[in-house]
Amino acid sequence: MKHTISLFTLLLGLTLGHTTLAQVDMNLKFKTPYGHNPDAGHYANVNGIKMYYEVYGEGHPLLLIHGNGGDILSMGHQIEYFKDKYQVIVADSRGHGQSELNTESLTYVQMAADWAELTHQLKLDSAYVIGWSDGGILALLLGIEHPETVDKIVTMGANLRPDSTAVYPWAVNWVKQTQREVAAMISAKDTTQNWDLAKQMLNLLGNQPTIATADLAKISVPVLLMAGDKDVIRETHTVEMYQHLPHAQLCILPGETHFAPATTPEIFNPIAARFLAAPFTRPDTNWTK
Repeated sequence: MKHTISLFTLLLGLTLGHTTLAQVDMNLKFKTPYGHNPDAGHYANVNGIKMYYEVYGEGHPLLLIHGNGGDILSMGHQIEYFKDKYQVIVADSRGHGQSELNTESLTYVQMAADWAELTHQLKLDSAYVIGWSDGGILALLLGIEHPETVDKIVTMGANLRPDSTAVYPWAVNWVKQTQREVAAMISAKDTTQNWDLAKQMLNLLGNQPTIATADLAKISVPVLLMAGDKDVIRETHTVEMYQHLPHAQLCILPGETHFAPATTPEIFNPIAARFLAAPFTRPDTNWTK
């Protein structure tokens, strides 16, 4: 139990700062207290919750969306890099960080609607989006369900479905095992952690999303799909997503994991920045056309 729960803590980002486990080393210590910065922090009343967000820099709006169990601090390396280039808007998704939960059934669809409403309240015409892991799923859902909110999307380690055709079996099995262990802690009325919240976050990982590949065709804006070559997500699934997007580029990062935005931001950030800054193109090697 002890080892599994500590891994759960890592993957869901419940313990941040300087996190190290096996080959994953995320240094999330910054001079600016991202996620708890009174000079940049605000609350918005969004779809029945108070949603906490911070704003940095000026220019074209850029949304940074963290992953499952993470928060604003998770995107610290991206805030540091992009705040001199764009107006960076980074928030705690529903049930994460300082944002309220107010539901017993957390869904990606609801979370994407929260982000869309936040952009409306901030009166943004549209924004670039960088989404990591669950944040990448939310970015895709913004493009599908709320197309007015986005004009370019970068995803890292996103998926369309939670089964082993998209996610490696070791991760699928880990989620199922951890779901059983969290259920046992709830039955035992353990109070050492917020197990009810953990149950909802694991439900996101284990039972969601359910996005049809055909729905990707609804995304009219350019998309950069990124993943590590040793990601949680199968490389074949990332390629599958790429092949169903009308305006997409694909980047499989060599020698990288699901955690590249935090472990090697010096690689991840410039690739994302180049995509956002440059006019979209999709060259073809086929010289017979």
